[in-house]
Amino acid sequence: MKNHRLPQEVNAGSMADIAFLLLIFFLVTTTIDNDEGLNRLMPPENEDIIDIKQRNIFKIVINDNDQILAEDDIIDLENLKGQVISFIDNGGLSADHDDFCTYCKGDRLEDSSENPSKAIISIKSSRNTSYPVYVAVQNEVVAAYNHLRNRESLRMFGISFEAIHREYFSEEIKNDKKEILKDRLEIIRELFPQKILEPESINN
Repeated sequence: MKNHRLPQEVNAGSMADIAFLLLIFFLVTTTIDNDEGLNRLMPPENEDIIDIKQRNIFKIVINDNDQILAEDDIIDLENLKGQVISFIDNGGLSADHDDFCTYCKGDRLEDSSENPSKAIISIKSSRNTSYPVYVAVQNEVVAAYNHLRNRESLRMFGISFEAIHREYFSEEIKNDKKEILKDRLEIIRELFPQKILEPESINN
């Protein structure tokens, strides 16, 4: 009578231990980048909104036909940035006012924004507005803020705002230098705070 050997069982206990150790290894060694998000300072809400003067709101509307209206006038996308810059940089308050903008280089019109800290950009889209046009409008508005921030950063620190921002997030930057860059970024952001209001879509 022949001896029939039973198949040898594989010990799966050690495999579970190895898998657990690998899981711990990847959890410890993997780095996850933190999302910066959009650096935007939203305008006041609720009852505070009634205190905002109309001259301090620059209205941009994108209609169903993807036409861009700035202050009710149809404009081309390439002209939007310049109009936003003129509005934010207007500095319309008189020199004897407490909030007079000493660094503004605009026309100081009485019917445009009083101070960059008060200026609000309102972007309103229609339900049928195409997404690429909406994003393009947002990009032009942000580009206007970056233009003004770069100008003041170059004047004050001899380096653009964008260059400071890149250096701040560099992996090689030392902590003491990082704190200096952080302070400079905050100074420029206070001069030109990015206030973008995006109301709900409109119905045409």
